[in-house]
Amino acid sequence: MQTYAIDFIVLAGFLLMIPDFLIHAYNRRMVNLHPALLPKFGGKGMYGHHVHEAVKAAGETETGMTVHWVSSICDGGEIIAQYRTPINPEDTPDDIAAKEHILEQKYFPKVIEQVLQSLNSPT
Repeated sequence: MQTYAIDFIVLAGFLLMIPDFLIHAYNRRMVNLHPALLPKFGGKGMYGHHVHEAVKAAGETETGMTVHWVSSICDGGEIIAQYRTPINPEDTPDDIAAKEHILEQKYFPKVIEQVLQSLNSPT
């Protein structure tokens, strides 16, 4: 990545843990997307349909998406932004996923743009 002068990394629900050396090299320059409102429904095993099934099983009245800095703790990095959407008792996990995906499509690019602008602005 140094060869290509990579200075920022965007992950979109990346499932593997990033090695510590990479986390340190890209401290506050690596973000990830999570399909729930962290810290709820995060951590090992909480990805894809598992998240939406857990939200449904918990009887939540809302769900959302979280953009966070990547850290050595699974889904444990500092939260950058969260967006919410209501869910109804009759919503299925697939319905919940669809609502959450709308948030991702609308807000994830905007958050990335804002983060990049803040990193590139003079202090």
